[in-house]
Amino acid sequence: MSELSGAINSLIAGHYADPFSLLGMHETENGLEVRALLPDALDVWVLDGATGRKVGQLPRIDDRGFFCAALPRRKRPFHYQLAVTWAHAALVIDDPYRFGTLLDAMDIWLLAEGTHLRPFERLGAHLVTLDGVEGTRFAVWAPNARRVSVVGEFNFWDGRRHPMRLLRENGIWEIFLPAVAGQLYKYEVVDVHGNVQLKADPYAFEAQMRPETASCVVRLPPKVEPNAQRRQANNFDAPISIYEVHLASWRRHTDNNFWLSYQDLATQLAEYANEMGFTHIELLPINEHPFDGSWGYQPLGLYAPTRRFGTPQDFRCFVDTLHEAGINVLLDWVPGHFPTDAYGLAQFDGTALYEYADPKEGFHQDWNTLIYNYGRHEVRNYLAGNALFWMEHYGIDGLRVDAVASMIYRDYSRAQGEWVPNYYGGKENLEAIAFLRYTNNVLGHARPDAITVAEESTDYPGVTLPPGCNGLGFHYKWNMGWMHDTLSYMQQDPVHRKYHHDKMTFGMLYAYSENFILPLSHDEVVHGKRSLLDRMPCDVWQKFANLRAYYGFMWAFPGKKLLFMGGEFAQGREWNHDTSLDWHLLDEPEGWHRGVQQLVKDLNHCYRAQPPLYQLDFQPEGFEWRVVDDRENSVFAFVRRDRQGNEVMVVSNFTPVPRQGYRIGINQPGRWCEILNTDSWHYHGSNLGNGGGLESEAIGSHGRAHSLVLTLPPLATLYLAKKVP
Repeated sequence: MSELSGAINSLIAGHYADPFSLLGMHETENGLEVRALLPDALDVWVLDGATGRKVGQLPRIDDRGFFCAALPRRKRPFHYQLAVTWAHAALVIDDPYRFGTLLDAMDIWLLAEGTHLRPFERLGAHLVTLDGVEGTRFAVWAPNARRVSVVGEFNFWDGRRHPMRLLRENGIWEIFLPAVAGQLYKYEVVDVHGNVQLKADPYAFEAQMRPETASCVVRLPPKVEPNAQRRQANNFDAPISIYEVHLASWRRHTDNNFWLSYQDLATQLAEYANEMGFTHIELLPINEHPFDGSWGYQPLGLYAPTRRFGTPQDFRCFVDTLHEAGINVLLDWVPGHFPTDAYGLAQFDGTALYEYADPKEGFHQDWNTLIYNYGRHEVRNYLAGNALFWMEHYGIDGLRVDAVASMIYRDYSRAQGEWVPNYYGGKENLEAIAFLRYTNNVLGHARPDAITVAEESTDYPGVTLPPGCNGLGFHYKWNMGWMHDTLSYMQQDPVHRKYHHDKMTFGMLYAYSENFILPLSHDEVVHGKRSLLDRMPCDVWQKFANLRAYYGFMWAFPGKKLLFMGGEFAQGREWNHDTSLDWHLLDEPEGWHRGVQQLVKDLNHCYRAQPPLYQLDFQPEGFEWRVVDDRENSVFAFVRRDRQGNEVMVVSNFTPVPRQGYRIGINQPGRWCEILNTDSWHYHGSNLGNGGGLESEAIGSHGRAHSLVLTLPPLATLYLAKKVP
């Protein structure tokens, strides 16, 4: 009895690592014995699960709620239930400790190896039926914990009641409980140091919105089958124009400044993006996150859509609505770091489990966050599985991976002596590189219809090469260099632009080294950088004209397009995540903002209608300079081509001086139509141009036998296309 008393004391104190060896039904020398830990229970009977008849009473042998007895006339284990009487209730319950191991041998092996394709199907909370009993299977990885219990509404948040079974092969704790959908839960972890922590489920499919932090039992959403049309829309030879959106501040209710719901956002955003001609919407992170000011970039619920706008089912309907409107959906994904909140992943079992232990590797100084330990199999599995989860169960068409440079370089934003070299003494994080290759390889095979996009700001080679070719395996990479160079040029007073001419042409020297997206993202309109409009020089007219000319240049330059919300109508102030965009600007009588909005709409529709502007983005034959060295006039001209040899001529004049009689050589004589002019009165420009089109002349220029004599409007970009007979 003293041995049993010691086990009971250890169990209740949280130091008994194998509660299944003590609780439940066991064959002993005294016969078939049933033991149960039921704090505050007054009376307990064992019932035959098949007949409901009482088999035997369990006396309380410890005042803290431990009941135990041998059952008379029963020699073999059988299906049983417990009839429990409390002070104010009497219930028949299924004993969680009568169920065997929940994870099979193959899952245990793959999870330990870090190669389980879908770890979210085994870890976390899953509604299942076992032996005819409906309940929830819980599993969590915490190999160094002394004890882990599931606590929630179903057991009064009492960690004594449901300690879990430890699978020593891989450090996973598991238990099956009769918990129902919608109930809140956490894991009570007695860590390696004996401290008690309450942790949210890393694999939870739903989580409470801040300031609450519990996880919620919900079903894994059904799979979304791949779609051929959406796959085609992601292709290298497809027109891709991405509208980057922060759901919390795109639009808000005007009466109380509160967020729109997923349902409201779906209806309004689908209609607006379609009207504006965008092909894709990219959402800033929608994973559950504790701090609004992080914009979602410090997530703690990687598998849970934020509850700020509705339920996970509502988010699924949001994505479906965009798909029905013909719009692909991309998510910002943050596998680079996570916040230090106590209920999250930090020191999950009292050790650096998900993060690197050494702060020189595991602490991000810029963001005061922790860095994932990519060398750990289980962490790699957690992250790679999450990427596949969003694609398979929400139909996400691609992931934009945040801050890749911070992942692949150990010295990122660190001074000498503040970082740890890799095995070979270099600065590359070999584990992170291997993780990215592994993840992209997994996604490429499991969801070939989807894409991944790298926000990578260095010249690391092969970001968009396949892993088999020593690349990272991304489909696209943000062209941060092009963005910085061209914005720097546009911020110059036009009189000085001739001294910075190369900033607009330099991008073509490396344009085919990667598959690029040209990004004008949220990062360019915050933290004192000012809005895109406000970065343009000179008076109001010239500010808007500059921005329109810049957009025209960008939409024709090789590479897919991305524009952050508000940029499409030239919002005047910096982005504020706590308020709606300034939609009222579109109602101003001057019409400046409506003009830019109309231009972006026409740019998108023109771009999609003209294969030369997108079909050969990543092949040299799709682009040719015509005027590359006219510094004095700040004029640029180039040709875009498609596979059939059709051409679109693009000419930009980045000074406020109109250029009359500007001759440019052409390959195809005949009539050329002016298909877009950013100086048109439709866009609130001066309406100078070429009358909608002009005939070529048999006069040589730029090495061609024929040429066009153009009128170049001030601070404007022209698109001209050869008229088809």
